[in-house]
Amino acid sequence: MKLFLRDQWPFAAFFLVQLILLIMIFAMDGYWNESLMIYVMFLSVFFAGAFLAIRYLSHRTIYQRLSKPVESLEELTQTYGNSPLCRAMDDISQEQYRLYKEQLHAYENKQRDHTTFIQQWVHQMKTPISVIHLLLQNEDDPTAESVREEVDRIKRGLETVLYIARLDRFEQDFLIEPVTLRSLVQNVLAENKRLFIRNQVYPEVKVDENWRVESDEKWLAFVLNQLLTNAVRYSAGKSNKVTIRTYERGAHAVLEVQDYGIGIPAEDIHRVFKPYFTGENGRKYPESTGMGLYLVKEICGRLHHGVEMESEVGEGTTVRIVLSAVVPTLQESKIAES
Repeated sequence: MKLFLRDQWPFAAFFLVQLILLIMIFAMDGYWNESLMIYVMFLSVFFAGAFLAIRYLSHRTIYQRLSKPVESLEELTQTYGNSPLCRAMDDISQEQYRLYKEQLHAYENKQRDHTTFIQQWVHQMKTPISVIHLLLQNEDDPTAESVREEVDRIKRGLETVLYIARLDRFEQDFLIEPVTLRSLVQNVLAENKRLFIRNQVYPEVKVDENWRVESDEKWLAFVLNQLLTNAVRYSAGKSNKVTIRTYERGAHAVLEVQDYGIGIPAEDIHRVFKPYFTGENGRKYPESTGMGLYLVKEICGRLHHGVEMESEVGEGTTVRIVLSAVVPTLQESKIAES
């Protein structure tokens, strides 16, 4: 109604001016009859009001649609009415919807082709990396160790690229099943053993062997891998220990990674999960991409796991993954142990 009134006020103003001028002309010409003038004014206002009422009722759908934002594309396919203006609006909306769908499909196809190319390229790059590892397997000199370190960095970078590409198709690439946390942690630690040794940082594992959670093992392993890589990177030279523990929190199990490294400034805590944000620590460690914790947050969100972080400069950082479903429940595990 407000939009209709704003749209029709020029007509109302023009009508009132015209009515006043008409009465003044009759009065100056000597044709003045008070009762007749009132009757003429009443008829004029009545018919003008009836015209506006009919116009509002016939175009009410248009005004209502224009008064609120579009919440879904399907709203563009709804009809406005049978008046010429309504039918014209219907045609325009249908054409806009068709053009948008065509552009959206074109973008989706382009994005799909790009994702497929990235995945194929990453898998192709894994072959020479594996060959380099085999060639250096029996070499113990410092040069070979430096090459192995760089190859490990390339491997981690390729894994990050691959998982970023897969994130767009996450719904087609995950499987929820019981995951044993102890086994998961051990597998991730085994994959990163050279990283720990090279940085002289060693894991302290406090994970019960019987705890299982409902999650996707592949994606959860990538999350843990990112957390451990960050923990080791920011602990090297300051601390020689990283702690991985699990504990109960009500009906949830918490997987926690704690380091005792440089920590994160308080002003960066709430921004570290944003893509490409590296913060103050990123200036000290140029290899930081700002994508690790962003992927952790995104993956955990899609798996319906919570993510918490606490950090203090000079004391270290603690990141917790809150896993919502425990199989069997923690209470059942305690009863079985007793």
